[in-house]
Amino acid sequence: MIKAEPGDKRSFPLVTINTDLVITGGGLSGICCAITAARQGLKVALVQDRSVLGGNASSEVRLWVLGATSHMGNNNRWAREGGLVDEILVENTYRNPEGNPIIFDSILLDKVKQEPNIELLLNTVVYDLNKKDDRITAVKAYCSQNQTEYYLKAPLFCDASGDGVVGFLSGAAFRMGAESKQEFNEPFAPTEEYGELLGHSLYFYSKDTGRPVKFIPPAFALQDIKTIPRFRSFNAKEYGCKLWWIEYGGRMDTVHDTEKIKWELWKVVYGVWDYIKNSGNFPESETLTLEWVGMIPGKRESRRFEGDYILKQQDIVEQRQHEDSIAFGGWSIDLHPADGIYSSAPGCNQWHSKGIYPIPYRCIYSKNVKNLFLAGRIISSSHVAFASSRVMATSAYVAQAVAIAAALCKEHQCLPADIINSNKTALLQQELIHTGQFIPDLQLQDTGNKAAQATITASSELKLLELPADGQFLTLNPAAAQMLPFNSGKIPDISFSAYCETDTVLQIELRICSRTGSYTPDTPLAAFQYPLQPGVNQVSVRPDIVLDAEQYIFLVLHKNPAIKVARSSQRITGILSVFNTVNPAVSNYGKQEPPEDIGIDPFEFWCPQRRPAGHNLALTLSEPVNGFTATCIKNGIARPTTQPNAWVADCKDPQPFVSLQWEQPVTIKKMILSFDTDFDHPMESVLMTHPETVMPFCVRDYIIYNDRDEIIYEKTGNYQTRNVLLFEEGITTTRLKIAVQHPSESTPAALFEVLCFE
Repeated sequence: MIKAEPGDKRSFPLVTINTDLVITGGGLSGICCAITAARQGLKVALVQDRSVLGGNASSEVRLWVLGATSHMGNNNRWAREGGLVDEILVENTYRNPEGNPIIFDSILLDKVKQEPNIELLLNTVVYDLNKKDDRITAVKAYCSQNQTEYYLKAPLFCDASGDGVVGFLSGAAFRMGAESKQEFNEPFAPTEEYGELLGHSLYFYSKDTGRPVKFIPPAFALQDIKTIPRFRSFNAKEYGCKLWWIEYGGRMDTVHDTEKIKWELWKVVYGVWDYIKNSGNFPESETLTLEWVGMIPGKRESRRFEGDYILKQQDIVEQRQHEDSIAFGGWSIDLHPADGIYSSAPGCNQWHSKGIYPIPYRCIYSKNVKNLFLAGRIISSSHVAFASSRVMATSAYVAQAVAIAAALCKEHQCLPADIINSNKTALLQQELIHTGQFIPDLQLQDTGNKAAQATITASSELKLLELPADGQFLTLNPAAAQMLPFNSGKIPDISFSAYCETDTVLQIELRICSRTGSYTPDTPLAAFQYPLQPGVNQVSVRPDIVLDAEQYIFLVLHKNPAIKVARSSQRITGILSVFNTVNPAVSNYGKQEPPEDIGIDPFEFWCPQRRPAGHNLALTLSEPVNGFTATCIKNGIARPTTQPNAWVADCKDPQPFVSLQWEQPVTIKKMILSFDTDFDHPMESVLMTHPETVMPFCVRDYIIYNDRDEIIYEKTGNYQTRNVLLFEEGITTTRLKIAVQHPSESTPAALFEVLCFE
């Protein structure tokens, strides 16, 4: 029994935690930062003011995670983010293809709790901090559930809180709102009429009960749905974050007015449901009930903190290179009217760049608080650039760079800016790539990687001469293109079958992208016309073209609904068909035609189709594509770029393997194998259903042998991109043989990368 006598004022218990890195904010950015840092050996405190992890991705908000892949609606091929955020999305697709937000909560929590180096504090809000000179010494936090105060001390802090609570309290320089067009010469900067801030959104889920359900709205529900200019867009079928445009608050203070904004959104949501259920315009809603309404809104924008560099519109549109690049973005520049749902303007104003753009390290630490890292949507950017960099997968990807930088700061006893000032940028980039981070135009160097010194051979190597027809035909509506990776030299002849029922003409082009490593087919190399007669026609394209560098070629078959071309069900790593298609969800209408005065490029969209669609075109080559060699596993790139960058076995090889041979014995304590989990598939985390739990290119089963043909590791049922194997005692050998099984009869085994470390 506890019995307390009357006394003076009491205090809650105080717990002091000393750690290497304190991360405030348990959204996807804070999670990816914490786990990545913990795996680097840092002691981490992760402070989250909610009861669940995930932030806008959690079951409290239920927004899907997206980044550069953008619902497969842009020209960013193989652009899903790597490292820890990829691991999480692949895991969720495997466990939770239906996109259940509760299951996604559990996956995030599971990932964090598996790391012994993370001290997780849920329901704990940071409310104050201590600071000495230009450094934070500790943050103060309070947990409402256990009535305990925390005093968190560390040499380094990361603000991933969304609103920048630590940055704000510490006096870090920040911006809130939109810059003028003149400040950074950004033509797309919004006018005062459009507004300077993006608002909040609140989502709801409906459920079919199978019997009539009535709805009596609360008194605060919106009475007149017609005050919403787009009220005719509401329907009984769409729910969740598909109604992202139920947005409000861009004319208010999106930090301190959040509760007022939430009440207005509740008013709208319940008013919308009243309209759907009781207006008589939606008889199909009779058996629907309102299953869930968000208790907190999903925030888009508030404070953005200033680093040593501010990301700008030109960085995105021009895909500017930076010597200190640590991540990439690829979502459109996506501005919303500040009046949100009460605006007569479209819900968003999206413009895409031709490819992914690098993000520099100088954007992810405060320029004046010397030990403060920035992660998530608060990184150093203009309002226009923020419109692209703000999305969750991009934010989480950047946060992984914070974690690696923090580990370097501990190792070298330095501060975040010192990584730039003392020429440690290359160290940061290499360690990031080592952890699975793809950085445009960079590759892993061979320092410490014993696989780089090995002689690589394989049981077979795919020499692609044919994508065999499967008996089905594809109508050229819309236009289609087959992407093929060629080395420098003459392009081979390309033959395929086309079918029509009347006389017609097939228009063909060969195109490349004007920017190396991007995939917008904006540069024509040659054009051809082929008259077709009724029946099956054999078409042979004989280009007289010599390439001066390795790159992807687009065999473009222009739209003609009278023509069908043979297709192939064979799927091969780094081989892809794309279509001049439309995806209104990301403002893709086949071609981007921006006004001349906003500084955006016009171009066509050529995008893949989601499986089970999206088969390759059936074709035959006069000379094989030879970019699938075994030596690709040590070229330092673990996804397709200008080439597949993968060893791919011959389809008919019954027992494919790749072998690493050394002249002298080596000792290996750590191996990393990178497989193909289709970096083109966006893997939205909630609401959408994915066609597979395991990507069709991914090697499921493999065995590793030493030089005595002893099994040192065996894996069955793999589905992850990166397999990290640890041998505590070390494996000493002169040879490693990695025997793999083909994922299926129509998909040959592929391996991007093998890394070996002592």
